[in-house]
Amino acid sequence: MPELPPEPVAAQPARPPMPLDPPDLPPADGAAGLPQAVHPVIPARPAQPPAVPAPSYPEPGHPHPGHPEPFATTTGVAPAFQPLFADAPGLNWAGPGDSWSEAWAHRPAVPALPPAPQPAPLSVPPAAQPDLSAAELPPTPRDIELIRASLAVVEPVADRATAHFYALLFLHHPEVRSLFPAAMDVQRDRLFRALLAAARGAEDPVALRTRLGELGRGHRRYGTLTGHYPPVGECLVQALARYAGARWDADTELAWRRVYRLISTIMIEAAEEAARTSPPWWQGEVVRHERRTRDVAVITVRPDQAYRYRAGQYCSLETPWWPRVWRHYSFATAPRPDGLLTFHVKAVPAGWVSNALVHRAAPGDVLRLGPAAGAMTVDHALGADLLCLAGGTGIAPIRALVEEAVEYGGRGRSVEVFYGARGAAELYELDGLRELAARHPWLAVRPVLSGSGPAEGVLTGELPEVVGRFGPWTGREAVLSGPPAMVRRGVGVLLRAGVPAERIRHDLVGELAAG
Repeated sequence: MPELPPEPVAAQPARPPMPLDPPDLPPADGAAGLPQAVHPVIPARPAQPPAVPAPSYPEPGHPHPGHPEPFATTTGVAPAFQPLFADAPGLNWAGPGDSWSEAWAHRPAVPALPPAPQPAPLSVPPAAQPDLSAAELPPTPRDIELIRASLAVVEPVADRATAHFYALLFLHHPEVRSLFPAAMDVQRDRLFRALLAAARGAEDPVALRTRLGELGRGHRRYGTLTGHYPPVGECLVQALARYAGARWDADTELAWRRVYRLISTIMIEAAEEAARTSPPWWQGEVVRHERRTRDVAVITVRPDQAYRYRAGQYCSLETPWWPRVWRHYSFATAPRPDGLLTFHVKAVPAGWVSNALVHRAAPGDVLRLGPAAGAMTVDHALGADLLCLAGGTGIAPIRALVEEAVEYGGRGRSVEVFYGARGAAELYELDGLRELAARHPWLAVRPVLSGSGPAEGVLTGELPEVVGRFGPWTGREAVLSGPPAMVRRGVGVLLRAGVPAERIRHDLVGELAAG
């Protein structure tokens, strides 16, 4: 994904280049009428961070040590969530009502253009147009066949279909433009491809509800409302009709309308249910920023409201310097009684968010956090032996799972952690894991290096192949976290080593977090 390169690190780091501000801003002086990049004003960091009251995390009734209570409601009405950080340095007030939203909500009047000839929305005769009331019925097996056939035509030209989809959406519904980041190169494919992927899996309602429920809850952080779903559906149908060619007819359109209605209903219901007990996002003050390597930082955040999650999960983060650009990072500790959250972040080349978090963020800055997500959790009550593969900063959720196992006392299980990196310096969490292993005999930690010569007490080779040499791993529950290529290769090794597919868990968060 093309992104701007990070700024060099200095004693007083310069603000990284910002994305273009909304359209319709006056040109800068001497710009010959061309719009220039306008940098949003970020308050200067004071010498001492402002005093912020610590949030209260009630303890009674927790299903797990350190789990905050969910937001309680007795009337069924969502409580009013007020941020505790009103004047922290670098506070990001991006959201409904900010300058970016205002620029799109209140567009200046422009001369009316003569109406353009309107082509028929579909390449089928008017008599063959589908009955929209029929779209309210659940999708049938025949609908799924039609959707798969049309997808086979659309996917080779998905880039053009995606561009057309957003052009329709922003042209006919400019008010939704403010829900997206200024630079669309990262976001552009995600919504459209997510819709296509959901449609492809519509024949499995249980799995679809799980995936889309998480997506619907997560979209609340963008300010998505129930009324936004119908315009998205109409633009999706029109974009598909344009690029599905001869595969598009009235029956195919009806199939897509039925599936999209199912998709949007699941997402809306999940969002409305989440709104009863949690805010759309949390604000979190950075309270600790530790550089473990040249490009890896461990960041500890204090949320302004109780934040519920499980070890092995992840959340999305937004920085003040790149509004509406979110990246996923795993929690690096099990839930703590003090409510603090810790993340491991590696600055990737040209990564907007990762470089800002590693090279720019400091105590006192305020981030925004989406809800916890991900299924890489472990049921410790079952007591199955656990095998963990962690590459690079993928050690974060593995460390959290190990801490959670320590809290449960091992319960007669064994836990083996294979921790891989290219160089010894990148095994920045090894000492802490070895300390845990020294206190708990059921825990074994095996460091693996792939990019340097042999070292004392360290295995050498590619992490998945090293794990395969220690097999078979029958009877184990396995979790993998790290670079996507390592995770995919590791899954293949584990399957060949006797681990059933249903006992292998991963979230490929590294792929989501890139940038």
